[in-house]
Parts: sequence; C-alpha cells; structure tokens
Amino acid sequence: MSDADAIQRTFVMLKPDALERGLVGEIISRLERKGLKLVRMETRMISKELAAKHYPHLAQEPFYPKIEAFVTRGPVVASIWEGRDAVRFVRRLVGAIDPAVAEPGTIRGDLAYSYTENLVHASDSPESAAKEIANFFGSDV
Repeated sequence: MSDADAIQRTFVMLKPDALERGLVGEIISRLERKGLKLVRMETRMISKELAAKHYPHLAQEPFYPKIEAFVTRGPVVASIWEGRDAVRFVRRLVGAIDPAVAEPGTIRGDLAYSYTENLVHASDSPESAAKEIANFFGSDV
C-alpha cells in the first residue's frame, strides 16, 4: 500500500466566523460527502494559551495579536477526520488560505471572503495533525 492509500487522521478546526455565519453544517457535509469519516468533534472556546500553542510559527509575527483575537472571540469546532490520505485530501477541499485565489468548489473558494477570517484550519502534514489533535483532544485519542 502506498502512502497515498494509507488511512490517516487529520485535524480540522472550524473558526469563529464559520459558527457566526451558520456554515458548520455545510462544511461538515462537504467533508462527509467526500467520504471522510468524522472521528471526534467538540465545540469549545480557545484560550490565549491554546492559541499560542496552535500557532507557534506565527506567535512572533506582528499580525499575531489579530489572529489571537479572532480565534479567541467565540467558539470553534475542533474535529478529527479519518480517510485515505486525509491530510492532503482535506487541505485540497479547504482550498488556499486566501479566498480571493482559492479555487471554486473549495470551502474557502465558495464560502470565505476574508484572508484573516477564512472559516477553517486544516493540518498541513501528518506530523502537525498529530500535534494539533493532541493539543485539542489529548494524546490518548
């Protein structure tokens, strides 16, 4: 079996704007219709500490306070998804970070309208998926 055929788990977080705009069901449906399996889901608030742990690569950037304020302003939906080559597959479904260049048919291409408030986070590698799942759900998942 090749790596692309391997069953993987990945982390997906629906950001506060997805909840505020009532898009949670739409986004989850898109993932399910593509054959991904929802393993676990939880609605929660993110603390400043968890935001810093989730975005360590951005914590020293001058724009980080805006990201922190955004992800801590309201609840998020943290979730674990499973499927063949799930990390790469989900990233393709989510689309480019900037909705202005995200392909039509992707979640961001169809539904997002702001670079900062772009609805969803999806892990970018199996390693980051494992770390993010542990950050949000603990290491025994």
